[in-house]
Amino acid sequence: MIPAALEFLRHPRTTAALTTAGAGLVVIAFTVQQVAGWPGYAAALILLDLLLLASLLARRDEIDWHWAILPITLLAYLAWVGLSVLWSEYQRITLASFAYLLLVTFVGVYIGLSRDTIQIIRSFGDVFRAVLLGSIVLETLSGIIFDAPLTALNIEGELAYGGPISGLVNTRNELGLLAALAVATFLIEWRTRSIRPLVAIPSLALAAGVLVFTKSPVVAMVAVVLVLATAVLYGIRRLPPSRRQVAQYVVLAVFALVAIAAWLLRAPIIALFNATGELQFRLELWQRALDLVALNWLEGWGWIGIWNPAIPPFTGLTPTDGRPHDSALNAVVDVWLQVGAVGVLLFLALVGFAFVRSWLLAGRRRTVVHTWPALVLVALITVSVAESSILVESGWLLFVICAVKASAELSWRRALTAPTPGDETGAIRIVTP
Repeated sequence: MIPAALEFLRHPRTTAALTTAGAGLVVIAFTVQQVAGWPGYAAALILLDLLLLASLLARRDEIDWHWAILPITLLAYLAWVGLSVLWSEYQRITLASFAYLLLVTFVGVYIGLSRDTIQIIRSFGDVFRAVLLGSIVLETLSGIIFDAPLTALNIEGELAYGGPISGLVNTRNELGLLAALAVATFLIEWRTRSIRPLVAIPSLALAAGVLVFTKSPVVAMVAVVLVLATAVLYGIRRLPPSRRQVAQYVVLAVFALVAIAAWLLRAPIIALFNATGELQFRLELWQRALDLVALNWLEGWGWIGIWNPAIPPFTGLTPTDGRPHDSALNAVVDVWLQVGAVGVLLFLALVGFAFVRSWLLAGRRRTVVHTWPALVLVALITVSVAESSILVESGWLLFVICAVKASAELSWRRALTAPTPGDETGAIRIVTP
């Protein structure tokens, strides 16, 4: 009985199924919460994590654990978030929120350790196709066929008027971000011949259509940056190896300057993308949050992740128009408010190391699959100017996967052991049965 269970948990198809199930559950967390409630969603996530843990233990002999050590910056950030329980004004909620963060983190760690990059791309490609198709079907039913909103899922039924639509993920910005990531994912699947053109072309059309119907100025900004990043990566990969590394570091330096400028000029940037309706709302929200930051600037108020408007200080963070929101709509402001300046430094270090490693790998490796983590991080970092997606649920899951893969494939720990002959990738070496 036990050998059969171990064989089942070790099987590649089981790992693939668990990866797709984990990605899918976290991506549509909002819908599952609305349908099954938080207890139902939490039970599903805990059960999934137990299966992932069992699978990881069953495959422990297949993973070179020296390479599987997690990024130190990730561990340090999680440790500080956990420590915020000690000074939080809402300790029970902080403890529950931290536990939720760890559950999602473990899903990302499992995927990063157990699957190759192309396998991860295939799993997320399937998830994105299902979520986008489900979203457009529900929006069609609500906005055209029945002409009535689906209030349980926050679907307003605006498709007949050109949008905006939010589908299965609560907000148009979240759906637009998924659609933008889906475009990059589908293109890489097509380029690597992982899927046939008969699947790739409709998938791209679906993602592009959803992107347009979200009518999200924030996602328009993300799309522009993604196109520019793709063009830059394409140019770098075509350079001779002798010039490639210098070009990469120059691009990284320019990107760092642009990121700093984007943070300092975040209000004009949002206005530039015709988001003036959102601008005043965000400016007022950021100012209110920063006023609270000043009271606990070093350690923060305590981790909460997704805001709970029923507890202080978040009850006082509703702008004058009363528009609902569950974050500071800016990742840095959110981290600063919740875990203070120390948390911001750790978070920026985590993001910085993950992005630099992913970008360098994308330029160095011959296969196009290595561009996916870099492009995902570009999208998540860009959207962080106007959303806090990178901190929770699907955004955090994608970020953890990219950080774990980048750390495993390009780390100072590579110097501690000699490379295996013929191992040109530096990836976690997994022996598939």
